[in-house]
Amino acid sequence: MLEGKGMIKETDMPVKMQIQAMACASQALDLYDVVDGISIAGHIKKEFDKRYGGGWQCVVGSNFGCFFTHTQGSFIYFSVETLNFLIFKAASS
Repeated sequence: MLEGKGMIKETDMPVKMQIQAMACASQALDLYDVVDGISIAGHIKKEFDKRYGGGWQCVVGSNFGCFFTHTQGSFIYFSVETLNFLIFKAASS
């Protein structure tokens, strides 16, 4: 597992949820090839939907831009090795 090798760049998540996000990313990297961003993101989204309720979004890649609205307390952006991870719960309108 790659736990402890990640770097949080920005977050408003509670610490417990941050730890879960990084552990889930680490687990996904153990299960899928690093170039399979869709499977990695899908794994993380499904885990967060199961643990914290539906509506979670996950973006995984080495270079991307984004602009979104999220539910307060549900956002984290971090890197592990060469990949960046963006996880957030979509804001309800």
